[in-house]
Amino acid sequence: MTERFSAREAIALAGDDFRELPVPMREFKPDGPLSWQGYDDARRRALTRTGEDESVVCGTAVIGSTRAVLIAFEFGFLGGSLGARTGDRVEAAYTQARAHRLPVVSLVATGGSRMQEGMLALTQLQRVARQSALAREAGLPQIAVLRDPTTGGGWATLGAGADVTLALPGAQVGFAGSRVRPSDADPAAYTAEAQMTAGAVDAVVREEELRETLALWLTLLTAPAAEAEGEVESEAASGGEVEPVSPPAALGAPGLPATGWDAVRHARSPERPRAAAYLDAYFSRRAAIGGDRCGGSDDGMLCGFGSGPAGRTVAYAAQCGTATRPAGYRTAARLIRLAGRLGFPVLTLVDTPGAANDAQAERQGAGSAIADLFAAVATARTPVTTLVIGEGGSGGALALAAPGNTWATPDSYFSVIAPELAAAILKRPASEVRDTADQLRIRPQDLVELGVIRGIVEHAGR
Repeated sequence: MTERFSAREAIALAGDDFRELPVPMREFKPDGPLSWQGYDDARRRALTRTGEDESVVCGTAVIGSTRAVLIAFEFGFLGGSLGARTGDRVEAAYTQARAHRLPVVSLVATGGSRMQEGMLALTQLQRVARQSALAREAGLPQIAVLRDPTTGGGWATLGAGADVTLALPGAQVGFAGSRVRPSDADPAAYTAEAQMTAGAVDAVVREEELRETLALWLTLLTAPAAEAEGEVESEAASGGEVEPVSPPAALGAPGLPATGWDAVRHARSPERPRAAAYLDAYFSRRAAIGGDRCGGSDDGMLCGFGSGPAGRTVAYAAQCGTATRPAGYRTAARLIRLAGRLGFPVLTLVDTPGAANDAQAERQGAGSAIADLFAAVATARTPVTTLVIGEGGSGGALALAAPGNTWATPDSYFSVIAPELAAAILKRPASEVRDTADQLRIRPQDLVELGVIRGIVEHAGR
């Protein structure tokens, strides 16, 4: 279990120059809206114990070089539970964020809705969810930090509903709190680490790294989309056009393949640079999201945001040469839609022999996941640029490719199907696989001639 910080300690851990927002005043009759006997006494004891008069503290603070709205829960005040006054403060915080175009950082530690206020407390989740939705519509980034514990409605709104979800090590995270889950439930399933494995948390961050991590994320997610042109706000927020990015230079061998089979052989070479090498060369710094928010993650799909040429923030989704799993496609779709809301261009790197086609992938909804990514690319609100850096295996690769703005490196290929599989379907002997590769016209220069890709990027240093 992670250390439990008070709201003020969590704020100090995250940023500086905290300025508390004015507190909305709501008067209740004695013992609250339900006349719950002893409720006023419980609140007074909580005030004495914590120094806070409600379960949430809201204000603005500077994190790195970015001022953000902070919503910090005080678990010591009635278990950080959400009541009507909590909802008032959270709504006021989001109103401040929209009025001043500030990102929102939630430092969550809550046991859920407050029983002493009954359904009036539970309906605060609708208020919070609406405020979060309004922030998304306004193009404002939302980052959640899950402290111990994060359960119930606080997890299902501010936590899981954030654009980026971070967690402290060992934090209890789950919709069901420890006292209401099944008695035989595995407690390890209700941890930050388990939620990251399940694709619900982007990263588990140690407390000593939290400030630096938040500062990086806020810098990336609030940087103007056209910073090199000196714009004050992102192009999406100002109603302008976001320019596409240029594809990275090729890092592998500069020579074009002589035959189709040469193209396959070069793309499959273990010596060829992979996605991580391209990302490291293109971005001065980057931060990754992880997980599809549907129960899965795929290490073979790298997604996140980075600081690209001229300090411009660019979103990226990159295949790593493995068969892409359904969670990978869903994570990429999540990334592209998030980039669209925040007004950032997208760079995708294609490198896969194809979509995973085992029984588990089918049970996890491979078809629907690929369809969703096709839709995300087709309806992207900001430009998508694609570079094929290795294998371009069928629809599992095409789903990540931008129509009309796809490029290729010299050591890559793109094919309707792998040459070996094409030969097998056509009932050709193995000796004809190489000839089949030529017939498929899968070399980069063939793809240019066919109009499938825009061009072949030059080798770095040429």
